[in-house]
Amino acid sequence: MLSVKNELLQTLSIVLEQLLPGAGARAAFESPKLAEHGDLATTAAMQIAKPLKQPPRQVAEELRRALLAMPAFSIWVEAVEIAGPGFINIRLKPAAKQEIVREVLGAGERYGRQTPNGQRMMVEFVSANPTGPLHVGHGRQAALGDAISNLYATQGWEVYREFYYNDAGVQIQTLAVSVQARARGLKPGDPGWPESAYNGDYIADIAADFMAGKTVQADDRSYTASGQVDDLDSMRLFAVAYLRHEQDLDLQAFNLRFDNYYLESSLYTSGKVDTTVEKLRAAGKTYEQDGALWLRSTDYGDDKDRVMRKGDGSYTYFVPDVAYHISKWERGFQKVVNIQGTDHHGTIARVRAGLQAAGVGIPQGYPDYVLHTMVRVVRGGEEVKISKRAGSYVTLRDLIEWTSKDAVRFFLLSRKPDTEYTFDVDLAVQKNNDNPVYYVQYAHARICSVLAAWREKEGGDPVTLRDADLAALDTSAAHTLMLKLAQYPDMLTGAARDFAPHDVAFYLRDLAASYHSYYDAERILVEDEAVKRARLALVAATAQVLRNGLAVLGVSAPVKM
Repeated sequence: MLSVKNELLQTLSIVLEQLLPGAGARAAFESPKLAEHGDLATTAAMQIAKPLKQPPRQVAEELRRALLAMPAFSIWVEAVEIAGPGFINIRLKPAAKQEIVREVLGAGERYGRQTPNGQRMMVEFVSANPTGPLHVGHGRQAALGDAISNLYATQGWEVYREFYYNDAGVQIQTLAVSVQARARGLKPGDPGWPESAYNGDYIADIAADFMAGKTVQADDRSYTASGQVDDLDSMRLFAVAYLRHEQDLDLQAFNLRFDNYYLESSLYTSGKVDTTVEKLRAAGKTYEQDGALWLRSTDYGDDKDRVMRKGDGSYTYFVPDVAYHISKWERGFQKVVNIQGTDHHGTIARVRAGLQAAGVGIPQGYPDYVLHTMVRVVRGGEEVKISKRAGSYVTLRDLIEWTSKDAVRFFLLSRKPDTEYTFDVDLAVQKNNDNPVYYVQYAHARICSVLAAWREKEGGDPVTLRDADLAALDTSAAHTLMLKLAQYPDMLTGAARDFAPHDVAFYLRDLAASYHSYYDAERILVEDEAVKRARLALVAATAQVLRNGLAVLGVSAPVKM
């Protein structure tokens, strides 16, 4: 049906061009809001009515006549109807809808994916400082970042995943002091326990391993502890490596991978921060006041100018952010997406201002941001606020252990990123239709069961279904399911454009509902061989699209439930 839709779209463009030169570019179809209005719709007549100086309805009548005279519409279209002030609704012939089954089965896992466009982009996400376990907010960010990366990969982009973290600074020093206090036998609440120390049990685990002189291996570093309680520098390096290793375990449990880990400290050791400050000074975008160096960020839409370097000579936190994003640009990433919590909202204007002021050719609006809210966790009807391991919050690993990787991913992607979300642990483990991930996965498993029964009883080969006669797919339930399959590629394109993986989750739920309705309406393994093969082809195509969509979300497609 995609090829049919493209053929009809080209025809619409030709006819519009004939009616009004230049109007061919306005050719577009949309899906009618109500199924009874048809399969495709266009508002083109209303768009060109004004320049033609004719009533929209009159233009629609003329456009309708011209379209029906074209070969493509004669072959694939059953009816072209005019509604309201000039809407044009198009009803396709069954054969046009049936084409989608062949397209899905022929493309397989490539269905919905665009050809490579030769462009590179970076998605930076998680970026948790190594001061404790990953919490559920990091989990939402991980799910979003991975799904957005997958979405852009379907659109032909070469996607690079990066994890940025602060491996120095006040928080890391606090971590080292916390471990040292534990190593000396102190615990939270004891006299002498540092007021700002981290209180989770994981600090005691780090201290014990440090005193034992152990070696820890993370994705980006390895370190052996000195075992000396007064060696605070060794304790700091060991604690960072230890927690990076713990974070790696969390990410592996979530089936996440990164192409690179970028250290904030490298921005200083490489001189990138100093170079960035000099670029800003040379461009005349800074000034000295009250012993501090300021950026004229109001020149670029910020609500006030920002301090870059404080009186004590240290830089404010947005300065290395500007240097980091210049590094992204210089590494060839002309499109960059940052997935961050809503508490980073104030950073956006000042980072973008710094990038514009630096004068290195970075366009306005760079980088893109996707901001997400935190997540409430409810279990047994009550909110869960802390984890014994973390001491102050629920960890991502807790959530995975209580439910599953698939449930956590699907649930965290089932709402817009900037909306509040409550993760219901009890719902996530239920095996019924109220659980959205189970509902979608069950649809796939149900189809696999049908195909397995066909193979076992009749020796059927799913590969042969690509050549099935699909004429029998001429019922309302079949048409609804086929039209839903046809929406998948456009849905992916829109979800990528809007950074909206929740659109994929919504689509999969709708597709599963269409399949369950079809399964309840029509038996598949019937006696009539032609009807059976047509229906098997349709459900096999449905399973393929379910697999493809679940893969975008990083969720498995089980064959049994």
